[in-house]
Amino acid sequence: MRKKNYRNFIISNWAINNKTVVYVIMSIFLILGISSYFTMPRESFPEINDTKVFVSTVYPGNTAEDIERLITVPLEDALKSVKNLVEIKSTSSEDFSIIDVEFDENISIEDAKQKTKDLVDGVKTTADWPVFNNAKIEPSIFELDFSELRPMLNISLIGDYPIEKMKDYAEILQNKIEQLSQVKEVNIRGIQPFEVEVAVDIYKMTASKVSFNDIINSINKENSTISAGNIISNNQRRNVRLIGEIKDPDELNNIVVKTDKGPVYLNEISDISFKEKDKTSYARSFGEKTILLDVVKRGGKNLIIASNEIKKIIDNSEKLNLPNNLKITITNDQSNITLNQVSDLVNNIIFGIILVVSVLMFFLGFRNSLFVGFAIPMSMFMSFMIMSFMGYTMNTMVLFGLVMGLGMLVDNGIVVVENVYRLMEKEGLNRIEAAKKGIGEIAFPIIISTATTIAAFIPLGAWPGLMGEFMIYFPITLSVVLGSSLIVAIFFNSMLVSQFMETSEREIGLKKLWKLTLILGLIGIILIFSPGKLRGLGSLMLLIPLLFWIYKFVIKKLALKFQKTFLVWLEENYRKFLSFALNGIKPYVFLFSTFLLLFLSLILFVLFPPKIEFFPNNDPLQIMIYMEYPEGTAINKTNLTAKKIEKEVFKVMERPKFSNGKVNFLVDSNVSQVGEGAGNPETDNGNTNEMPNKAKITLSMKEYKFRNGISSEELRMEIQKQLIGKFPGISLSVEKDAKGPPAGYPITIEITGNDYLRLINIAKKMKDFLNKENINGVEELKIDVNKNKPGLKLIVDRKKAGELGISASQIGQVLRTSLFGSKAGVFRKDGEDYDINVRFNKNYRYDNNALFNQNIIFRDQSSGKIKEIPISALVTKENSASFSAIKHRKMQRVVTLYSSVLAGYNANDVVNKVKKSLDNFSLPNNIEYKFSGEIEEQEKNMTFLSKALLSALGLILILLVFQFNSISKPLIILLSIFLSFTGVLFGLIIFKMPFVILMTMMGIISLSGIVVNNGVVLLDYTQLLIDIKKEELSIKKQETLPKKELINVIIDSGSARLRPVILTAITTILGLIPLSIGLNIDFFSLFTNWDSNIYIGGDNVMFWGPLAWTVIFGLSFATFLTLIIVPSTFLIVQNLKYHFKKLL
Repeated sequence: MRKKNYRNFIISNWAINNKTVVYVIMSIFLILGISSYFTMPRESFPEINDTKVFVSTVYPGNTAEDIERLITVPLEDALKSVKNLVEIKSTSSEDFSIIDVEFDENISIEDAKQKTKDLVDGVKTTADWPVFNNAKIEPSIFELDFSELRPMLNISLIGDYPIEKMKDYAEILQNKIEQLSQVKEVNIRGIQPFEVEVAVDIYKMTASKVSFNDIINSINKENSTISAGNIISNNQRRNVRLIGEIKDPDELNNIVVKTDKGPVYLNEISDISFKEKDKTSYARSFGEKTILLDVVKRGGKNLIIASNEIKKIIDNSEKLNLPNNLKITITNDQSNITLNQVSDLVNNIIFGIILVVSVLMFFLGFRNSLFVGFAIPMSMFMSFMIMSFMGYTMNTMVLFGLVMGLGMLVDNGIVVVENVYRLMEKEGLNRIEAAKKGIGEIAFPIIISTATTIAAFIPLGAWPGLMGEFMIYFPITLSVVLGSSLIVAIFFNSMLVSQFMETSEREIGLKKLWKLTLILGLIGIILIFSPGKLRGLGSLMLLIPLLFWIYKFVIKKLALKFQKTFLVWLEENYRKFLSFALNGIKPYVFLFSTFLLLFLSLILFVLFPPKIEFFPNNDPLQIMIYMEYPEGTAINKTNLTAKKIEKEVFKVMERPKFSNGKVNFLVDSNVSQVGEGAGNPETDNGNTNEMPNKAKITLSMKEYKFRNGISSEELRMEIQKQLIGKFPGISLSVEKDAKGPPAGYPITIEITGNDYLRLINIAKKMKDFLNKENINGVEELKIDVNKNKPGLKLIVDRKKAGELGISASQIGQVLRTSLFGSKAGVFRKDGEDYDINVRFNKNYRYDNNALFNQNIIFRDQSSGKIKEIPISALVTKENSASFSAIKHRKMQRVVTLYSSVLAGYNANDVVNKVKKSLDNFSLPNNIEYKFSGEIEEQEKNMTFLSKALLSALGLILILLVFQFNSISKPLIILLSIFLSFTGVLFGLIIFKMPFVILMTMMGIISLSGIVVNNGVVLLDYTQLLIDIKKEELSIKKQETLPKKELINVIIDSGSARLRPVILTAITTILGLIPLSIGLNIDFFSLFTNWDSNIYIGGDNVMFWGPLAWTVIFGLSFATFLTLIIVPSTFLIVQNLKYHFKKLL
């Protein structure tokens, strides 16, 4: 008797023989997984710690040219030598320098910060490093977390109280919220910090022969507490302290500034007040003045917990002694967006599970479907456990990885359960034997197929830059899910099927069913009258017996009919069709026809190209209107214009399309900011200094399901139309929130050279040229810098000043103190420090006569006499214009021309038209331009993803060669991957879907890994049957089977693998269907509130839909390839081998 070809797998055999241990391991994993699910931090997008270090330096009172010369260039010269450097960018603007130092992935962010700090400290020690307020300027070195780019929420305070009271209330909330571990900082907008201002009357000061130095020194000396030491009296040691610090600003009135010819008191020459600093920001909510608190979340912390804790603080505001009539409102709450996105994806997972288990029930029966269905929650919770240990947060990238893996993770379970079921049904083996033999037959194929799927994602681990940091979570999550599903299939499922699998369906008796109904029904009825989650549990208990009744009398009959009739008919017809396809020259015809389809799809793709997008075109969750006046515009003027723009925006919002008069269907909250906090993250590069010429209006949208089917992109389009041409002289841009890391504007043209003024003029000419071209879709071309900032240049007569013993620094310091002010000390009140600043009073501060006719008062060192020299006698005035900012990239000066694209237009189409137009634009020598921003990122990522696809295919090929110890079989499977792209191309063309570079390419890479699975299992089983047949016919291993026998074996293997191939394809597709079509059902609300909140569409489907449809199109076609083309190609290869051997 011949020995049977019998494979054995030690791990599954151990699990079958040690069921108690396996139960314990399962329980531990389940408990840890559930715990991880509830404790993992929630976020909209993953935490991104980019390899960028920022160096920011504040040097008040200096122009952009001064900042570049004194701060930026010395720092750049030092930083260009740092190791692991990729690129340096910088922006020098008035009072502020920001340098962006990008490192490669071979250095940790902490090491990068330390290296940067060491070099910056070296520059600071040089003798010519600037000094401010008697101390060297201190650059700040920091990293920027992606989640910290924008506030997690805003808090607006509205009340009829004095400004000082409103500031106190805002600071009480600020201090309380900043105590939360989840909060990094809280910035107050719409109100300025307070100061003690010594507002000097220039004429009284001149008449008294008092200088600024006299005032500053007097305040500094009088406002100090000094420890004089210790005295011993009556055997006691006492500390002697001279208390000189002022307790009230009014105490400064009595300070004597000068005693020559009688005392001069400070109040005789100045007005002293405790007041708000000059206005640098305004804030409004729906047009109403407000104090705004920007709350920034700390990286890595739970956004939902942070938001809930802040809401608790506000709900209990009376405990903070805040008045009841102070209106406190939370706006722009990102936690709501996060909760909705997470909730929608979790509901998509639940919906997918229901669809998958329903299909499994029809194919495998109720009992056996539970074995496979068990793999879904078990694999999911194992994944949560692993990712929690890895320190990941629960965000949309991670959750979509779970959705994507939903249909794939049952593949291994299907193959295991179906093979064991087949052995029990057709070969009559008992449960344990069938489990050991069945899993032994397919263990290595499913391990390799899982490994090949994961291998498809391994190259994505090398994804460079910010986009790579952002997208890497998806392949990692999917790899974790698939790895977990493999463990569940060969370890847990093997034990469960050996214990509980049956080939016949058990009948549920009416008595048992009534008993179950009464027990669960009574408990359920009691619980549905309870609130919250208990009510949901009660609803579920009522549903379970109902489903059992439906299954007993409806579904079971349909499932049995499906198994006994349809599947049998399908298998018979498949055998007939496969016999037809393998007959004669038909394998060649089928293979050739499939290649023709691929070429046809490529031709159609070229003739009718889909729209190309970098990132999915989403409906905005936030609409931002950015407004910018020329540099030098006063904040009051900016504020007045911002109010007019707000009114225009409100007119659009009040249209019947978007509102019923009382309730707006789209907009949930509105915040307007003028000055500080109004910057655009895309252009201001983290600049947080004063922005008196800028304003920002933010409209936050309601949840998608509450928008009455109206697109928020339509609102953005209407606002753009409303604002066009109404506000000449200012730059306006209506933008939406980015669905991912910042990539820049779609139209971004960088012009580089040495002469900065010339670069700006070239940018203006280019802007005028493109405007004349009148390219549709371009919103408004803007230049990021200009030389329109008005200034006054003072030229010192050095000869005259030198003869009088006056230096340029003396003149500059007097003027600086007059305008900007000089710090003369600190006033402490209620634990807070407030600066005491000396400057001209407001009447004279902006009076040229008073400013330049003031005297420089000093004591002549040679004669000892006091001299008074008017500044106007020493300087010549010239009107000038300075740069708004000076920007560098790679140490080279750069000017950027940029624009967003109007709503409804495709960014790539618009950019291509711009590129074509610029072919006719001539540039002078030594000046170059290039497209950067989104286009640069797009090209960079497309190049990487193309290489990643080729690398993935290479890894898959290596693993398949290892599995089959053959070249031909891996090449057959690789061929099926290439041919599956036919389905993707036809799908995009027929349904007119855009080719989204990031999502479609990732879908193709994912498809490559998925398609391999069925091909591996089919060819491995075919080879197993060939080996058995050779053994039966006593044919040597290296010899080929007769053609007729070979065809029969191929048909038998195809027939045996028909159900798992179809089932794995269907479950993978069904797992993606809810997300691809955007069918959203809120199962938690359905059970707790009996309201399913069903709606079609949503933010997730717009973001992830292109990827899901790519996999669905490709996998649908790949199923045909696996069942027909793979067997046909295998037969062709075997025939070629046979003829080749004959020739030899």
